[in-house]
Amino acid sequence: MMRVMRSTAARLSLLTAMTAVVCLGQFLPSDAGNYAARVVTLTGQVSVLKDFQPWALSVGDSIQVTQRIQTGADGHAMLQVSDGSTIEVYPNSTFVFRKNPGNWRDLIDVVLGRVRVHIEHLGTAPNPNRVITPVAVISVRGTTFDVTVNDDDDESTTIEVEDGAVEVRHNLLGGNTAVVNAGGVLRVYRNEPIAERMDKGNVARQAIRFAVNVIAIVGRSSGPGKITLPGGGNGGTVGDTGGTPPPPPPPPPPPKLP
Repeated sequence: MMRVMRSTAARLSLLTAMTAVVCLGQFLPSDAGNYAARVVTLTGQVSVLKDFQPWALSVGDSIQVTQRIQTGADGHAMLQVSDGSTIEVYPNSTFVFRKNPGNWRDLIDVVLGRVRVHIEHLGTAPNPNRVITPVAVISVRGTTFDVTVNDDDDESTTIEVEDGAVEVRHNLLGGNTAVVNAGGVLRVYRNEPIAERMDKGNVARQAIRFAVNVIAIVGRSSGPGKITLPGGGNGGTVGDTGGTPPPPPPPPPPPKLP
């Protein structure tokens, strides 16, 4: 029952959003065309929503501000914006391109599925952009990262950074932000503050570090049944309670001659 209610609410929200986009299209800034994206590669089913209907895209087509892009089970495309930044969209995904006209730093709103974003630097200067999901706001300066909005009840978001760093805050709860560096992964949940999630990650890392230290100590074995203790010196054979055995006694003196 709960899932049906969520599905109905999602449809109503989608209909409201599409209606707003249609109305908003009448009041786009005059330079909106300068912020369009171009399809550079495409395979499978990739569509743009026009008049509430999906229209198939082709290589070379332009994606305009506020347009919604969706892919089928075999759909994959690469889009490029005027500054050279790219958006790679994977199968069964949906996002809105530049949903907030006038705020050109809001690059995409990911509704469902997975996208990979690469933000180009503007020469030596940073290039601030934001990627928004139902539960997370991801701020970038120049980096490559994946964003996945999972198909679950709370629309949890997974951020994986390949290069550079991103700053993530909760889109619904606010609170502290988290910086995710290259090689890092962060998952944001609808009803869980980012700070709490990060604290749990620290506890896990500490536990792993402790286990690694124990393994390192045990691994410094000097032979079967022997363990080299921290601080130097051999501990002797396991079970020994004494120190080094004493040297043997000297031999008896030779007999005197008559």
